[in-house]
Amino acid sequence: MEDQFIKTASLIGDPTRASILWTLLDGRAFTATELAVSANTSPQNISMHLGKLLEADLLCVEKQGRHKYYRFSNKEVAYAVEAMANLVPKPEVSLKNKPENYPPIKFCRTCYDHLAGKIGVALTDSLLEQKIIIEKNNAYEISPEGEKWFSRFGINIEEAQKQKRIFLKPCLDWSERRNHIAGSIGALLLNKMIAEDWLRRTKDSRAMIITGKGEKELLKNFKIAL
Repeated sequence: MEDQFIKTASLIGDPTRASILWTLLDGRAFTATELAVSANTSPQNISMHLGKLLEADLLCVEKQGRHKYYRFSNKEVAYAVEAMANLVPKPEVSLKNKPENYPPIKFCRTCYDHLAGKIGVALTDSLLEQKIIIEKNNAYEISPEGEKWFSRFGINIEEAQKQKRIFLKPCLDWSERRNHIAGSIGALLLNKMIAEDWLRRTKDSRAMIITGKGEKELLKNFKIAL
């Protein structure tokens, strides 16, 4: 186990491979060419790095036509990469000069397939305050009232539990240093908000745009005032 940990840590620690993994937190699949541009390296060099990540089972590749698309081999890899970002020292900000506006990537973003940033944490706080979810032993559970709430919200809890992945878990937010929710429930909540046009994706970024409708619905459902 120790040898495997050292090997994995050294793989992730390389600057080019770290850049690849950070880019893939977007949740989309990328071609080798796109990843080379993102990592500011050559096609030949990116091929070598992708090969190592594939061999370590951190990535998988899918072929569609003439193109190959790379993504995380499983969602736990994404969670690990996001968690590592919490090791980055948080810059000190004077309360007197603290800016009112968050950078978009810190205000509202995706963390692989669920919502993160200030809004993701605020949504989680609201679910806890409304006792839709409850915290037990550093884990999250859905309350009986929460099951009814999710049903009214249009999310099928039973179907979510059948997915071959983590159902519901806290995920430490690297910018807020507090938990947002991850797992199949977190993904379904994000998908619902996108489908209902509360949130919109932005090009070439994990930052999300909150629509006018989204502002009203976030206030109505989660008491999040923007």
